[in-house]
Amino acid sequence: MKIEVLFPEYCNLFADSSNMKYLKQCLPEAEFIYTDYMSEPVFASESVDLIYMGAMTERVQEMVIKKLLPYRERIVELIKKDTPFLITSNALEVFGRWIENEDGTKVKALGIFDFYAKRNMMHRFNGLVRGHFGDMPILGFKTQFSMAYSDHFKYSFIQIDKGVGMNPSVEVEGIHLHQFYGTYLVGPFLVLNPLFTKHLMKVMGVENPKLAYEPVIMEAYERRMKEFMDPKVKF
Repeated sequence: MKIEVLFPEYCNLFADSSNMKYLKQCLPEAEFIYTDYMSEPVFASESVDLIYMGAMTERVQEMVIKKLLPYRERIVELIKKDTPFLITSNALEVFGRWIENEDGTKVKALGIFDFYAKRNMMHRFNGLVRGHFGDMPILGFKTQFSMAYSDHFKYSFIQIDKGVGMNPSVEVEGIHLHQFYGTYLVGPFLVLNPLFTKHLMKVMGVENPKLAYEPVIMEAYERRMKEFMDPKVKF
């Protein structure tokens, strides 16, 4: 099993790098390839079982778009072929149509999904999210300078029960198409959502996925769920 982590020297904010640290403990026999910015992505010429990219600064977003643009059609091909992707925090914006700055200028993105992001660098949004993916509860945190907008979020990932979705006016969060999973949630996401981690391992081809430290992580998950269900908790 081969897992590619894109640009870990840049895409590592908000403890997002711990997503792969935890997955590595769940899959100790898997090969983890950490592709630096100056190297060609492995997915460009080989099959991989998961592509991961995490949170980055706004300047790095523009660098990453420039880096990945030559591989746009390959990324689209891999999505259609059900290659699993996990894209967290503002890394998701790289796959949208554009990112709009406060002055109205736009940074053209990969244009794979029909949404765009608007930055507001003077106001960071922080909040909790409780939602569900199918019948699976999803928990997480948001910390971001941008919100995403679309006429219709056709490929939404998480249905919001409490908290803010892609923007305050919608009750959906993230992008899900084939086995592409993109979300603004940080935390790290896989540690906070062990049921989804098992799901991800299944779509990667693991027949009987087992979580590292399962009793402890499930106890923490259930405790956090109880906290997020408390009506006194502010989202």
